[in-house]
Amino acid sequence: MYSSLERTQHIWIQICDKMNASKELPLVLVEEIGGSYGVMEEHVDHLKERFTLITMKELKEKKENIAENIVGIFNWANKPDVDEEILKSLPKLKVIASAGAGVDHLNLKMISSYGVKVANTPNAVTNPTADLAMTLLLVSARSFLEGHKIAMSPDTDHFEANWVSLGDITGTTLGIIGMGRIGYKIAQRAKAFEMKILYHNRRQRLEEEKSVGATYCENLADLLQQSDYVMLVVNLSPQTEKLIGRKEFKLMKPSATFINVSRGPVVDQDALVEALIEGEIKAAALDVTYPEPLPRKHPLLKLNNVILTPHMGSATHKVRRSMMEDMVQSLIDGVNGFPVSNEVTAK
Repeated sequence: MYSSLERTQHIWIQICDKMNASKELPLVLVEEIGGSYGVMEEHVDHLKERFTLITMKELKEKKENIAENIVGIFNWANKPDVDEEILKSLPKLKVIASAGAGVDHLNLKMISSYGVKVANTPNAVTNPTADLAMTLLLVSARSFLEGHKIAMSPDTDHFEANWVSLGDITGTTLGIIGMGRIGYKIAQRAKAFEMKILYHNRRQRLEEEKSVGATYCENLADLLQQSDYVMLVVNLSPQTEKLIGRKEFKLMKPSATFINVSRGPVVDQDALVEALIEGEIKAAALDVTYPEPLPRKHPLLKLNNVILTPHMGSATHKVRRSMMEDMVQSLIDGVNGFPVSNEVTAK
């Protein structure tokens, strides 16, 4: 079996043999090189061995000369924006490779209507996102940030014997909303902490629940009422937007912690702020918000019972490299008319 990288190299050698006469590389559109939304500079050499990279700035400056020959889009950090205008301007576009698991920033039906395929990188982000989810749970449960401040403070001359963290982990109940790839990996980790695992999903996952000893809750309310930690791991869609709101927070235990590693708009943030202030839930740990970042005066930034991280589920060198390699494979597949790795279709 080839690894992802070996398979990419193998196919690319075959393609290069066929292209020997022209020596031309496929044109792929990127937002920029480096910068806040651009291709990571450590990935550029790998990409340039396989594609001619065209930045958005270059496209705008030389649109008539190069737009008609662009065959792929490398959509990193949700950039470049893919709207109808850009689809109309790229008549030979075949495939869009998008970093990460979520594709809510792309209009799949519209893109498909132009005969363009879309791929994501779900496998690359599964384990690291599950790791971060458990990190948020552990840090929140054990009041890690508060403990760190106490240990580091110049005013600390002793540790209070009766200072205790917010909660326990072993033996508590974790409710997972969304038992997909990431949700299942979270359940595996929770099992190692001897947690009781509940899950709510569009359909029951019998094999997965047996593997981790989880209990299916057909009704979301049952999960919310029983869980000490509620973990949100669903894709953003019209059906899941504001899935968790005032009604759902009122169903949760006053001692419960809410954790979101999916997408910000899946939660009614006004309702979350109210629940935290009113004591309807104990705490929240969020890797995602809406918008990102939050306005600097947003009330979530002022609450002591909130932990926020900057949408960092995939933020390691190894994972980002793996994402890039998966995107390269999808672009090569799509450009050459092969079945596209990790293709995503409109539902």
